[in-house]
Amino acid sequence: MKKTLFVLFFGVGFILNAQTIDYNTKKGFVAKGYDVVAYFDNTAKKGNSKYIVTNDGVKYKFTSQENLEKFIANPSKYIPQYGGYCAYAIAVKAKKVSINPETFEVRDGKLYLFYNSWGTNTLESWKKESPGKLQVKADKNWAKINNN
Repeated sequence: MKKTLFVLFFGVGFILNAQTIDYNTKKGFVAKGYDVVAYFDNTAKKGNSKYIVTNDGVKYKFTSQENLEKFIANPSKYIPQYGGYCAYAIAVKAKKVSINPETFEVRDGKLYLFYNSWGTNTLESWKKESPGKLQVKADKNWAKINNN
């Protein structure tokens, strides 16, 4: 059984664990420092340096103490799929591609992040090409490429 240690340090929460998957930590944080709880309110918001937590060896930022506490209470609910890499690229190319943190979808209670730059919005492609089928492909590909 995996053990979790919660430490309160200067009003900032940390959960300490050994990292079990490869996370996309551009800018030092999962989702480039955007609040992963806020996505579930259908908003993309940059986190605040006052509200940081470490879970599974990686850091997350939040917009409020309330969102930080929601995450601590149930991190698996809020952690982006595929380590926070582009869900479409994982499905179609089996490649870990960075994301635009403002391009996201919450589907069936799970957070998916996407690449959106230089005229390519993979969320649009994801929606056009059957998200259910792509999700199955992405799950299989992720099992193969995680930690590579």
